[in-house]
Amino acid sequence: MRIDPASHMQPAGTVLPPNDTCELLARRLRTDTQGEVLFDDGSRGRYATDASIYQITPVGAFVPTNERDIATAIDIARDLKVPVLARGGGTSQCGQTTGAALVIDNSKHFRKVLDVNVEEGTATVEPGLVLDHLNAQLKPHGLWYPVDVSTSAQATLGGMAGNNSCGSRSIAYGNMVHNVLGASAWLSSGELVEFGPVGTLGARAAGIAQFVHGLAQEHRDAMAQHWPKVMRRVAGYNLDIFDNQSERPYTADGSVNLAHLLIGAEGTLAYTRSLKLKLAPLPRAKVLGIVNFPTFHAAMDAAQHIVKLGPTAVELVDRTMIELSLANPAFKPTVETALIGKPAAILLVEFSGADKAALLPQLKQLVELMGDLGLPGSVVEMADDARQKNLWEVRKAGLNIMMSLKGDGKPVSFIEDCAVPLEHLAEYTDGLTEVFAKYGSRGTWYAHASVGTLHVRPILDMRADGGAKMRAIAEEASALVRKYKGAFSGEHGDGLCRGEWIEWQFGPAINEAFRAIKQKLDPVNLFNPGKIIDPPRMDDGSLFRFAPPTAPKPYRRIELKPVLDWSAWNVNADPVTEMTTAPGTGGDSTGGLAKAVEMCNNNGHCRKFDAGTMCPSYRVTRDEQHLTRGRANTLRLALSGQLGADAFTSEAMHDTMDLCVGCKGCKRDCPTGVDMAKMKVEFLDHYKKRHGHTLKDKLVAYMPDYAHRASRMPWLLNLRNRVPGAAWLGEKMLGFSAKRSLPEWRTDTFWRGKDTVAAGLFSDQASVLAAAARGEKVAVLFVDTFNGTFESENVFAAARVLHAAGYALHTVEKGGRHHCCGRTFLASGMVDEAKVRAGALIDALLPLAQAGVPIVGLEPSCLLTLRDETLVMGFGDKAQVVAKQALLFEEFIAHERKAGRFELALKPATVPILLHGHCHQKAFGAVTPIMEVLKLIPGAEPELIESSCCGMAGSFGYEASHFEVSMQMAETSLLPAIRARPDAIVVADGTSCRHQIEDGAQREAVHVAVLLARHMML
Repeated sequence: MRIDPASHMQPAGTVLPPNDTCELLARRLRTDTQGEVLFDDGSRGRYATDASIYQITPVGAFVPTNERDIATAIDIARDLKVPVLARGGGTSQCGQTTGAALVIDNSKHFRKVLDVNVEEGTATVEPGLVLDHLNAQLKPHGLWYPVDVSTSAQATLGGMAGNNSCGSRSIAYGNMVHNVLGASAWLSSGELVEFGPVGTLGARAAGIAQFVHGLAQEHRDAMAQHWPKVMRRVAGYNLDIFDNQSERPYTADGSVNLAHLLIGAEGTLAYTRSLKLKLAPLPRAKVLGIVNFPTFHAAMDAAQHIVKLGPTAVELVDRTMIELSLANPAFKPTVETALIGKPAAILLVEFSGADKAALLPQLKQLVELMGDLGLPGSVVEMADDARQKNLWEVRKAGLNIMMSLKGDGKPVSFIEDCAVPLEHLAEYTDGLTEVFAKYGSRGTWYAHASVGTLHVRPILDMRADGGAKMRAIAEEASALVRKYKGAFSGEHGDGLCRGEWIEWQFGPAINEAFRAIKQKLDPVNLFNPGKIIDPPRMDDGSLFRFAPPTAPKPYRRIELKPVLDWSAWNVNADPVTEMTTAPGTGGDSTGGLAKAVEMCNNNGHCRKFDAGTMCPSYRVTRDEQHLTRGRANTLRLALSGQLGADAFTSEAMHDTMDLCVGCKGCKRDCPTGVDMAKMKVEFLDHYKKRHGHTLKDKLVAYMPDYAHRASRMPWLLNLRNRVPGAAWLGEKMLGFSAKRSLPEWRTDTFWRGKDTVAAGLFSDQASVLAAAARGEKVAVLFVDTFNGTFESENVFAAARVLHAAGYALHTVEKGGRHHCCGRTFLASGMVDEAKVRAGALIDALLPLAQAGVPIVGLEPSCLLTLRDETLVMGFGDKAQVVAKQALLFEEFIAHERKAGRFELALKPATVPILLHGHCHQKAFGAVTPIMEVLKLIPGAEPELIESSCCGMAGSFGYEASHFEVSMQMAETSLLPAIRARPDAIVVADGTSCRHQIEDGAQREAVHVAVLLARHMML
């Protein structure tokens, strides 16, 4: 299908109303509602994108606080003729949640479960409720909502309804439309209408039902001829609720439910107030068989046979996704458990039911089937629940894993949801692979082999010729879909990338019926115009996030010289081989910083609230601005000049980056590797060079330099904590919160006590190097500013533990004082100063590291600087040498014990042990080692507190401007968990973490070294 560009008008929903209209809208919203009115450039930019390739700047964003706000906003927008776009998580992949409209964000305040009827198995929810949050509340009742989309940690129920979402287990439970019983929604007229079974409708809804029924009768023959007969058809409107065309009817008894008309309508017909959902019993048991295939074709061909065994899911993971998962430290251990050799693809085959023992024979049937298909020994049988859960998490991260390819070429979503009958799946994928090759690309494949819907994304560079190739591939793919009698839109909806294919799929007559439905429910075209009805061309470059050179405003990057080395991101990648060019060859005028920022694909994984760290500031604010994705979008817009000159170092950018606590949670949890903590370091340096450093900045940054002198007069500096009014005065003058006590200075620092308190525990460098050469047990104890100055007992405890275990110890010094890693300077926007300190430390450690001597640190943020930031400071190979030897205290012990080199007699534990993991420990996978070390204590059963950032984050929590947010972060899980266990010892390796626990829970928290020392047998 081709559309003549010359005759194609710019569709509604892509052009902003006049400025005076937008200004009047903002004024009226501020006057007449209680919601947040966000019309600044940064906010509009953050709401301009979703997880698609598109970007359309909205009129503004509105965050309502109550239902009256929504109804009022609809009335005002209708009056001013400004479109309205309802939005949840903003994770749509086809551009459904982008538009030149007033975006109304339901996700912050409209997230309640309104009712649960356990007997009937129903729940009524608000549209902004996240799926995982609903299921967490249903779990105690033995129920769940089974439309288990891979983005369940961030997808809202309203958005899922708009998309007619499906999920991995749709073969067993159906799509969203099969699991919605009713909906309450506002029409564009302002009427609130109840949609449900046709026999229960009020007058307004009954009139709509009668109208749609008449259309279905009128187009009965056309529907029979053109309507795809597969379950995975989500295009257009559900006109066939009155004349079912799907292989799975909408209702079990064949009745008609008018609410199903709204499902998949992408918010174009009405604005959802609430949804009534059909729940399912939570499966008590699951088993998983992972089938390893030597070829991709074999996997596709086998799917039609596997589904006959009655699985609840059959999910594909192809070789590209396997390789990318193996390259991700968070996923590698899990993926390795699923592999037999090096398969070209694997299928995850799940069976579920009430009893695990009854499911095991089904696994055996799978094994037998694969033997019959000529693939004996190809199945990994996985009955363990934890291992299954971990593997499903990797599969759910499939999209983001695919998007982690470096370079401008990325897997692009536009034909990924085509659904074909299973018997044609292998032929269809073979044909599509040939199409990709024809246009110099290849596809990455994953997802729902059980229902013939494979997510496939050809790798295209949308900044260059990607748009032209996209259309050519789509046209040839459509021919294949028609050949195999499939659906062009099988899961993620129409939006901007598939809207123009609706008429191709259904024909002009049914397309006009869709238009009539839109006109009946939304005659003023208020709701999300330009979607489903009168959509733009899928390849309209002016609507792309990365507009090509031919677009009116092509995507450009500003000129910028970064202070950190981002060259690893500044590469180009071959779309077929996926091989990348050398670092620094990608042509990025910002040295790779912009390309690193652009790795954010807007999928919203950072909006999750499950286990993990990312993103602590969003968890307490629920603001798009204070979200990893929000920050990345703002940085991208600034680095591409879309926010105006000097936007990168503006106050608005500072406000956006302000609540990033540098936790590095995104470094580990974001599958595409967006390291916002490092990006904030880069930003702060540029910002402070333009605006200058405050006295508070300098006091924090230079503390390692003046700590030695300050510790000589602690009585003076500690007056701040003790003299009435001093804390208040300090807040006014310096900005440190009066509600916080500051760390206590002391004279008995490690450096003054090393030769007395720790006499005999440390050796000189020559002795340690000689011992290392003889193969003896040695280590360098890296003593940081915080432990060495404020909590020297931690260092002495660590030294006693390691010495008792037989290690010869050394610590590097400079003039009788400590070396600094540069962390405080990085946090204050002084990268050049940080390089001086970190460079001196690396030079001091280098001879020891070259000799293979482990470098052991106590403070996670300091030690791990050697494994992170120092590698991008321009130190070359010597930084790599030191980084390879750098280990946290617990990592070192766990490593040495595994090697059979660490033994220590310890007394049994007498009380429970709670562990709070430092954010950087989590980011670098160092929480498991500390749990292993704690279990060395006889009888110890340490419990890990499932917490995000404690809220202190170095100096962040001490600052008056951040105090409230800091405490909110701590109160989300950490402090309540500690208060609930007054009998437990609390272990926390982070200096600031221990301070937060003391301030917030009035409890002592100890370093693991102190706990081990206390349990040493004397």
